[in-house]
Amino acid sequence: MDNLEQIAEQLRSGFEAKNSARDGGLAQSRALIRHCANTIRAIHREEWPEAASGLETVREAAAAMLNGIANHPDIYQSGYVQDALKEVVEAFAIHALVRGEDLPTPESLNVSPEAYLNGLCEAASELRRTILDIIRQDHSDEAERLLDAMDHIYNILMTFDYPDAITGGLRHRVDALRAVLERTRGDLTNSLRQQKLQVALNQLEKRLGVENPPATEG
Repeated sequence: MDNLEQIAEQLRSGFEAKNSARDGGLAQSRALIRHCANTIRAIHREEWPEAASGLETVREAAAAMLNGIANHPDIYQSGYVQDALKEVVEAFAIHALVRGEDLPTPESLNVSPEAYLNGLCEAASELRRTILDIIRQDHSDEAERLLDAMDHIYNILMTFDYPDAITGGLRHRVDALRAVLERTRGDLTNSLRQQKLQVALNQLEKRLGVENPPATEG
């Protein structure tokens, strides 16, 4: 029993370090999620310099968070850390998809496979907002490109048929993405039909205008 106090002190020191890392990681994860949200907002507004700056801030904030918990792998696997990393993937993936660039890899973002897949799924769902903004301006080609990207991501994610304990709840998000995809497909289809109808009406009006010129006063 003579060494019990020494053992307890060593254990207490370890818990103090872990608790400090946990508190710091929690605060940093919240800040990181805010940075991601601000960056995604800039992307939707097509504020590209702000978006690029935001992505750099996101990368630095993520690195700081991971550095603070580097000695505590159990904290790394905690929900709030993985949620923050998911948001990192979403921000970078949305930027790449909207700009027509290659997607970032899990290695380039320093994220876990489950965070990457869930973040990619969220990014695909977020494309609905971009597509709706586009079809309001009749840019159907770009909207179709993004819808194809959504569809491709959905089809790839469907192949990861593993338990939620392994994928971090991916199946639920993929199911939600399917519903978003179908709604967006319907919205785009209706928009294209309206555009075709408008073109047909314009052509008819032109033909009627040629065949029935306005009468002149005589």
